[in-house]
Amino acid sequence: MSTRSHQGCWTCKQRRRRCDNARPSCQNCAERGAACEGYEVRLRWGTGIASRGRFTGADKPVKNSVPSRPTGRQRDLSKERRRRVEIEGDSALDGSRELELAVSQRVVEDEVLFNEFRNNGINILHSTTARDTVLYSRLPQLCQESSALYSICIAFQLALSSTVTSQFCEYFDTALRTFRSELACSTTLSDGTLASGLLLCSIGLMHGLPWTMHLEGMHNILQSHGLEDLHHQPTQTHFRIHQLEVMGVLDLACFSVGRQAPKIGIWRRYCQPEAPRYGIEPVSGLPRTLLDIFAGIGAETTEQTLWDWPGEPGSFLRCYLWEAHRLAGILTLRKQASTSSTPIPNNNISAWRQPSKCPADTSVLVARILANLDALRLASVERPTEDVFIKNAILFPMFVAGLEVDILCRKPEWQQIIRNGLVDCHQCEILLSLLEELWQKEDPNLSVHELARQRGLEMGLI
Repeated sequence: MSTRSHQGCWTCKQRRRRCDNARPSCQNCAERGAACEGYEVRLRWGTGIASRGRFTGADKPVKNSVPSRPTGRQRDLSKERRRRVEIEGDSALDGSRELELAVSQRVVEDEVLFNEFRNNGINILHSTTARDTVLYSRLPQLCQESSALYSICIAFQLALSSTVTSQFCEYFDTALRTFRSELACSTTLSDGTLASGLLLCSIGLMHGLPWTMHLEGMHNILQSHGLEDLHHQPTQTHFRIHQLEVMGVLDLACFSVGRQAPKIGIWRRYCQPEAPRYGIEPVSGLPRTLLDIFAGIGAETTEQTLWDWPGEPGSFLRCYLWEAHRLAGILTLRKQASTSSTPIPNNNISAWRQPSKCPADTSVLVARILANLDALRLASVERPTEDVFIKNAILFPMFVAGLEVDILCRKPEWQQIIRNGLVDCHQCEILLSLLEELWQKEDPNLSVHELARQRGLEMGLI
C-alpha cells in the first residue's frame, strides 16, 4: 500500500507518510512526537505577486534558490537515503524511550527488593530480632558509604530463593566487582564496606560460593590500621565492635564446611577480652561465653570445658538451643581428634577447664542433641511469637549430629528427624545432600570437608 500523502500536512508529505488530515494538526505527527507543519499553501517568490503563469507578477523568479530535480539513479538513491534516515530516526527515538522506561522500571524493582530485604530478608542474618540490631537502623546510611552495599542487599534478597536465578547472578557479580574495587582502594575500611563484605560472606556460605577469602581481605586491611589495639582505641564504635564480632563468628572453623582459607582467629584475638563478659551475640544467637569456648577448639578447649560450661539465664527455647550447641561442640572435638594425627595442645588451661573427656557416649550425645532440637521445634509451634528467629541457629548442632554416620545408619528414624529439620532454604538442601551422601556410603572415615571441596562448595553452618 502506498504511503504517499498528496493532501496531508507538510510534515507527512516530507516523510512520505499517510496523513489523517486532522485539524489543526494531524494525529500521526502527535503520536510520533513530531511538530506538525500544517496544511497551508506555500508560495516561493522573490518579489511581486504571481497572478498567472509561472512567473507572472514577479520582477525575478527565484530559480536559483530552487535546486534542480535530480534524475535517474541519483534521485532514487537520494530517496532511499532519506527513507533510511527517517526510519533510523524513528527507531532511535523509540529505542531511547524503551530504554528510559526499562531503567525506570528497574529502579522501582530494585527499591522493592531492597525494602523487602530490610523488612524481611535481614531477619535471616540473625537468630534474634533484627530490628533490635544496629544494622537495621543504619542500613540506609551505610548504603551511602558503600556503593556495593545496595547491590549486595538486593543480591542477598534474591539469594533467598531456592534456585539460583540469572537476576541473582547479575546482581552478585556487580556487587562482587564493586566490593573488590572498594577493598582495593580502601585505606581505612568504612563501616559500609565492611558490612558489604560480611553480607557477601553470608551469601557465599548460604550458596556454597567462596567466601573466606573476603574475610582475609577485610582482616588484612583492618590489621594494617591498628586492629591489634582494638580494646585500647576509644574511637571504636558499638557498631564496629558488632561487625568485628560477626567476623569472629564467621571465622570460627567449626561453623564452616569445606573451608578453603585457614582460620584467622578473629574472635580470640579481637573479640574476647581478658575480663569475663556476658550477653547474646545476635547473629549466632549464642552467649558470648559459649562462643569463647568454641573459639578455643583446636587450642585449649576440651570436652570437659564444654561439659562444665555453667550456662546463662535465658528462655526455654534458648536453653534448648544452647544445650544442643554445647553437646555438638563435644562431638566436634571428638571428630577432630579421630581425624587428626597431631595431638591437640592443652596449654594455658584454666583451673576449671580440665583436660579430661566428657563421660557421655557419642550415641547419647547425638540423642540429646536431637531431643533438644525437637523440643525447640515443638516449643516454637506452641509459642510462635517467642524468639521467632531462633530456628535460624539450628544448623550447626543438626549437621554435627548427622555426621555421626555409624549411629545414623543404625537409626533411620533419626535421619528423618534431620531431614525434617534441614528444610526451607537452599543452604539446608546443600547441607542435607552432603549428609545423604555420607549416609549412603556408610563410611565413617569419609571427610565431609573433602566431599564439599570435591563439589567446589564452601558452606557455613550459621
